[in-house]
Amino acid sequence: MHKLIVNFTPTGMIPTRKMTPYVPLSVKEIVQDVYAAWVEGITMLHLHAREPSTGEPTYKKQIYAEIIEGVRAYAPELIICVSLSGRNTSDSEKRAEPLELDGYLKPDMGSLTLSSVNFNKKASINEPETVQALAKIMMERGIRPELEVFDVGMINYAKYLQKKRLIAEPFYFNLIMGNIACAQPNLLHLGVMINDLPPGSLWSVGAVGDFQLMMNSVAIAIGGGVRVGLEDNIWFDPERKKLANNIELIRRIHVLRQANGRELMTSAQLREILELEPGHNGRYGIKK
Repeated sequence: MHKLIVNFTPTGMIPTRKMTPYVPLSVKEIVQDVYAAWVEGITMLHLHAREPSTGEPTYKKQIYAEIIEGVRAYAPELIICVSLSGRNTSDSEKRAEPLELDGYLKPDMGSLTLSSVNFNKKASINEPETVQALAKIMMERGIRPELEVFDVGMINYAKYLQKKRLIAEPFYFNLIMGNIACAQPNLLHLGVMINDLPPGSLWSVGAVGDFQLMMNSVAIAIGGGVRVGLEDNIWFDPERKKLANNIELIRRIHVLRQANGRELMTSAQLREILELEPGHNGRYGIKK
């Protein structure tokens, strides 16, 4: 059984101050929350950036650069994945902007949602041309894709991209459960998705809202990793009486990890498995 990958998602694109006072939005707040989570124990960071003046999601590489610089000042080995989400725009050039960063600021990974997705009130548009364009840029730049899957068909599309030589092993998948139009948070849906993954793939399970704890618990029990943070869920309890903060969510994962006899996978260990540079002296991205 693999050691436990803890993929931390502190901000996302949806939570606002009106929804919860605990979501980190500014560069300083995100850097501080990641630091606190790093002290508790995380393996990798799934990073979203926000506009300083409005709190709106942004793809601007300058803002990503400030966050990455702040995080790497204390955690140079932490694996950083920048979001290339299609929720706010389908423009591949805008979405690819964080991938332009280089040297000490270069991200190790970039998220790649493998198809369009309908959420409760909005769609994330990921046309085949856009998905392939982002995959090609990451391949050329030596950045590992974080393969985001909301349904089993997306796994088949990953295999299609592999045949087209737009992505290459080793693979890391996020299996995100519970969205209204996608795979539901039950053992059958999760089992089918895991069964369809390319052999040897690493995978973590996340889930939206009330389902986050349940699916994180299942993943820990059966040997997978977890995706956890306020991006997917702002509540600590299913009754929605207590708003969570990121550190409470991370600490709860470690309680479950210890109860299941799982060791935390370090960033250095995951770097080796994913064939990523060691994360020192400006060496980031896929090993050459």
